[in-house]
Amino acid sequence: MTSSPSSSPRAAETSPTAVLPPFPWVGLIALAAGTFLSVTGEMIPTGLLPEMSDSLGVTESQIGLLVSVFAFTVVVSSTTLIHLTRRVPRHALLVGVITLLGISTGLGALAPNYELLVATRVLGGLAHGVFWAVVGAYAGHLVPKEQLARAVSVTIAGGTLAFVLGVPISTALGHALGWRLAFGVLAVAMLLGAVVVWWKLPPVERDEAHAAAAGATGRDPSIVPVAIVCIAVGIIMVGHYSFYTYIAPYLIGVIGIPSGQLSILLLVYGVAGAVGLILTGSVFAKRATTGLFVALTVSAAMVSALTLSAGWLPGALVAFFLWGTAFGMLPPLMQTRLLHAASPRIRDTANAFYTTAFNTGIGGGSALGALLLAQVGLGILPWVYVVLALVATLLLATDVLRTRKRATA
Repeated sequence: MTSSPSSSPRAAETSPTAVLPPFPWVGLIALAAGTFLSVTGEMIPTGLLPEMSDSLGVTESQIGLLVSVFAFTVVVSSTTLIHLTRRVPRHALLVGVITLLGISTGLGALAPNYELLVATRVLGGLAHGVFWAVVGAYAGHLVPKEQLARAVSVTIAGGTLAFVLGVPISTALGHALGWRLAFGVLAVAMLLGAVVVWWKLPPVERDEAHAAAAGATGRDPSIVPVAIVCIAVGIIMVGHYSFYTYIAPYLIGVIGIPSGQLSILLLVYGVAGAVGLILTGSVFAKRATTGLFVALTVSAAMVSALTLSAGWLPGALVAFFLWGTAFGMLPPLMQTRLLHAASPRIRDTANAFYTTAFNTGIGGGSALGALLLAQVGLGILPWVYVVLALVATLLLATDVLRTRKRATA
C-alpha cells in the first residue's frame, strides 16, 4: 500500500507548511525491542564468565573474547553485507536478522565445546552488524526530518535498557539455572521479537532500492559529511572505551569507591544514560546539533571534574552521573547527525559505515586503554578521553560551519 504525498513523512519533510504526521510510537517501540534483544545477545557472556568458563573448560579471558569476536565480526562484515542485501526489503531484512540472532543464540546454548560456541558468535555478529546498519536508517524512513532525534532516541533506548535490565536479568538467570538456559531463554525471546517486529513494524519505501540506477548520476554529495560523522564517532568511541573499559579499577583505586558498591554505581551510570536519552527525545528533539555539542562538551568537562574530584567523593559522584547523562545523549545525537547528513538513497550504506566506525572505536579504545594502563597507569586514561572528545568536537564543528556556509552561499 502506498501513501499519498500529503500523508507521507517525506512530504512533511519537504513541505515547510505541512503538519507533522502522528509520531509512529508502535513501530519505533518494535525497533527498540529488537535493539534491546540484539545488545543483550552481544553482551550476555560478560555476566556469565565463571559459569561458562567452568562448563567449557576454558579461561575466563577466552569467554570474554566471545564479545570481541562478536564485535570484530560486525566490523569486517556489516558494510559488505549491506551492499549484498541492498535490494532486500528492509522490513523482511530486519525480521530475518533478528530471527538469525535467535537461531545463533539457541545454537550457542547447545554448543558442546568452545570452538562451536565461537562459531555461533560469528553467526550472531553477522546478523548484529546488518541489524544495526538497517535499524537507524529505518527510523529515519518512518519520520520526517523534524522528528529524527526523537525517533532515534526511542530506537536506541532499547540498547540502554539492555545494559540496565537485559544483561542483569540474563546474568541472574544464568547464575540460578545455568548459562545454557539463559542463552536458550534469550533465543526464544529473540524469535518472539522477530514476530513482534514483523507484526507491528510498518514496511517503508526507500530510495536505496534505486541505488544502482542512481549511481549512474555520479558521486553522492553527502558522502563527505557522512565520512566526517563516522570518523568523529570512531574518535569518540576510542576515547570513551579507552577509559570506561577500565572504569572499575579507576573508581576503586583512584576515586575510592568501595568495591562492594561498584555494581550499584554502574547501575546509576546506566540510569543516567537513560536520562540522557529522555533529554535527547524532548529538550533536544528539534535542536539535535545544539544537543550534540552540549553532550560532547559536558562529557569532556565531567570526566575532567571526575578526575579532579579524586579524594572528594560527593563531587566525584555528581560528575560521574552527569558524565553518564551526557554520554547517553551522544549515540542518538550522532545517529541523528548521520541521518541528517546522508541523502536518503545512501542511508543504509552510511549506517553500515557508522556501525563499523562505532565498533572499531570500541575495540580500538579498549586496546589503547590496555596499552596506556600497562605503560603509564590509570591516571592518563581520563585525559585521553577529554582530548579525543575535544578533537571530535572540533571536527564536527568544522563540518557544521562548512555546511551552513554552503547553505547560505
